[in-house]
Amino acid sequence: MRVVSGIQPTGNLHLGNYLGAIRQWVAMQDAISPGDDCLFFLADLHALTQPIAPAELGANTLEMAATLIACGIDPDRAILFNQARVPEHSELAWLLGGTARVGWLNRMTQWKDKGGKNREGQSVGLFTYPVLQTADVLLYRATHVPVGDDQKQHLELARDIAAKFNADFGVDLFPLPEPYISAAAPRIMSLRDGTAKMSKSDPSDASRINLIDDDDTIVQKLRRAKTDPEPLPDDPAALAGRPEAQNLVTIFAALAGQTVAEVLAAFAGKGFGQFKPALADLAVAELSPIRKRLTQLLEDRAQVGSVLARGAERARHLAAPTLLAAQRATGLQV
Repeated sequence: MRVVSGIQPTGNLHLGNYLGAIRQWVAMQDAISPGDDCLFFLADLHALTQPIAPAELGANTLEMAATLIACGIDPDRAILFNQARVPEHSELAWLLGGTARVGWLNRMTQWKDKGGKNREGQSVGLFTYPVLQTADVLLYRATHVPVGDDQKQHLELARDIAAKFNADFGVDLFPLPEPYISAAAPRIMSLRDGTAKMSKSDPSDASRINLIDDDDTIVQKLRRAKTDPEPLPDDPAALAGRPEAQNLVTIFAALAGQTVAEVLAAFAGKGFGQFKPALADLAVAELSPIRKRLTQLLEDRAQVGSVLARGAERARHLAAPTLLAAQRATGLQV
C-alpha cells in the first residue's frame, strides 16, 4: 500500500483543514504497515497556476510544513517534502501531457469554476494542472489517494490517464489508484454561514478558526458563531434545516471523537449558551498544543527546510525508477 496526498501552501491552515484532512493524514501515517509508504507533499508547483508573490510562496511552504509537523505528521514515519524539490513531478507531467486529452480537461468541473468567463485569460497551468496532479500520484505508483468530494473527478482522470498510457505503450507501469475515503473526515463549515465551507479565502476572519489563533480568540469566535434560537434536539435527523447548529455539533463530535448522536444525547434540550462554552473548551484543548509546537518550529525555519530536503531525497528514491520506466516506454530512454 502506498498513499500519496498533497496540499497547496496557500497560507494559514484552519480547523476545517485540520479536522477534514490533516488529522486523517496522521491516522493513515499511524496505521500504515511496515513496508508500506505515506507520502505527503506541499504542492508549490500547483501554486504557480495563479498569480503569486515569490517571497510569500517560500514562506508559506515552510510554514505549512511546520504546521503539518505540529499537527502530528512525523517525518521519520511519513515522507514529507515540497513538490519543487522533486523535479520528476514536472518531467512525468510532460510525458503524461501527451496521453491526456483536451476534451477530458475541458470537462473538469474545477476548470469551469476557476476559469470562469475569462478562460482565454487564464494560465495554461490552470487548465493543465490536473495532469500534474495525475503525475503527483502516478510517479509513486500510488495505490490509494485520500480524496474529498471536490477531488473525485480528478482521481477518475488520473485513472483514465494511467489506463491509456499503459494501453498506448503496451506496459503495466501505472496501477489505477483507488480513493481513500475516511468516514471519520467531517465537512467543516463557516462559523458565519453554515451552508458555506470553512475557507481561508473568506474575507471574514470570524468565519474560521485558524490553527495559529490564541485561546481567547478561539473562545470568542465560537461564542460569536452564528446559531439559531432553538435548543439542541436528541435526534440527528432533527438538525436538518439547521446548518449552523449542524456545523457546531459536527465540530464538537470531531474534536471529542464521538458521533453526532452521542453529542446530542449529552446536550439534548440545552441551548447554545451551554453548548458553546463546552465546545470552546474542547477546541482550546486540541489546538493549543498544536499552536505552541508550531511556534517552536517556526523559530528555526532552517531546520524545517532540512526536513523537507530529507523528505525530497526519500521521495526521489521512489520516483526515479518510475520516471525511467515511463521514459523507456515512450522511447526517450533505451
